Amino acid sequence: MPPDARILIVDDHQDTLYALESALAPLGYRLARATSGDEALKQVMRGRVGLLLLDLRTPGTDGLDVVRYLRRLEQTQHIPVVLLTGFGPDHELTSAAFGLGVADLVTKPVDPWALRTKVRYLYDAHQRQLTLAEEVRALRARLRDPDSPGGGPGDPRDPRGPRPPRRTSDPRDLRDARVPVQRDLTGPPAPTAPAAP
Repeated sequence: MPPDARILIVDDHQDTLYALESALAPLGYRLARATSGDEALKQVMRGRVGLLLLDLRTPGTDGLDVVRYLRRLEQTQHIPVVLLTGFGPDHELTSAAFGLGVADLVTKPVDPWALRTKVRYLYDAHQRQLTLAEEVRALRARLRDPDSPGGGPGDPRDPRGPRPPRRTSDPRDLRDARVPVQRDLTGPPAPTAPAAP
């Protein structure tokens, strides 16, 4: 995901969109808006969404259906989703939402401070996870292709410098090895093993 990933706010009421944007503006993240589930899916599929703040009841495709669709696709299944609802506690809704992997379920009206805290944590954690996954992919590629720049141990282009030669387990390589013997000088000398023929 690009570093300019946005937080997508989805609600069909303009006043709610404005209030949510105002609550999140102090974080300094790029914000985008959508007024329906279908519009939200289109923006997410363009690949520049780092977190979805999604109203449960949107025209067309509702919030849970949007989440179901996102979780089926590899490129969108890990995007954090905060689901917004104007209804009171509903155990079935809560169970369905968390069963789909929703990061949080927030009841409107929203406390701006609590929302900022949740969004900051979820967005930053997701960005760190993506950065880490990219580093792992790069390291695996370097291990698979030692001829690529910085491609493997011993590569002179590797920024960590050249590596020592690999050790082998061939006993003939150990014939001339000298092993220092540590002796206890306070007691009698330790018995030594007879020399090999």
